[in-house]
Amino acid sequence: MLLDGIHVPLTTPFYPDGRLNLRKLEHNVDRYSRTPAAGMIVLGVNGEPNTLNDAETREALAAAVAIAADEKVMLAGVARDGVSTSLEVAEVAAGLGYDGIVLRLPPTLLGGEVRETLTYFQAIADGSALPIVLTSAPGRELSVETIVELAGHPCILGIVEGSGRIAEIKAATSAVRQSATVTTVFAAVTGRMLAKSVAPVAGTGSYIAIESLGTGTAVAVAPPVAGPGLKTRTRETGFQVLGGTTVGMLTAFRAGSLGAVPRMAACAPQACYEVLAGWKDGDEGLAEEKQARLIEAAERIEGQLGIPGLKYACDLNGYFGGRPRLPFVVATGAEKAEIEELMRGMRN
Repeated sequence: MLLDGIHVPLTTPFYPDGRLNLRKLEHNVDRYSRTPAAGMIVLGVNGEPNTLNDAETREALAAAVAIAADEKVMLAGVARDGVSTSLEVAEVAAGLGYDGIVLRLPPTLLGGEVRETLTYFQAIADGSALPIVLTSAPGRELSVETIVELAGHPCILGIVEGSGRIAEIKAATSAVRQSATVTTVFAAVTGRMLAKSVAPVAGTGSYIAIESLGTGTAVAVAPPVAGPGLKTRTRETGFQVLGGTTVGMLTAFRAGSLGAVPRMAACAPQACYEVLAGWKDGDEGLAEEKQARLIEAAERIEGQLGIPGLKYACDLNGYFGGRPRLPFVVATGAEKAEIEELMRGMRN
């Protein structure tokens, strides 16, 4: 699977009383599907995944992928400390038609032994039906040696690198040989393009039982049905590396990253995409200009205000942000005024 492009890390909408708001999640996914973003990450870095229980995790994953445009790469975030619980989420994501999962170092392994870290990722990769994208960021950083070891696993496609080591990781993993199926114009071919889950035909009894997270019950899911014929080709990708910050996007592209997962894409997907578009067009000056207009907003909103700030910025641009779930608290009046000013040049 090709990871080229901008991947939007979605926020998770909640009602004022804290309940999961699936209708607003669907609204957001529908709008992101109309942007030039290559894909979306559900329950990733912006999604407050650790605040959701098993049932809510399943509901959020199901609601998002059902609305997403077929051509978007859909990745499910896995925020579980254990191998078995992570594989449960991966199994549900596979049954729902996701294209891959995003896996980060769990808090229980922070500062732990390299052997335990490798065991965690390798065991999940061995048991997952979906390909895996790793994430590494300050505070949850994977060593280059660990990344090189994991890059050789056939189920691990690449990494979202937020610590500025793109060139180092690219050089260290240069011997890895991987390829991806793409369209004739080198766009990603997703699993939902080739085998899309559809409502079953009445009276056929055609279902697959997918075990629900932690409940022991089963959910009826329609079997995959071959989609329309697509002309495809193969592209050599190697170990794919994506930039993990908004302020470092252009630096990441210069260092060889295929794309990026900027947190600001949740509230300004077009502005983030324009940095990549300028770079791909060979217009260095335009790419620098587009990057510069994001830096001040990203440093304050993404880097300091976090989830509450990003959610309010989403509200300003037609994407539902709403309240974060406790223990996060809403942005203050002064912070909202500051966000409005920072987002003025990026309003949709």
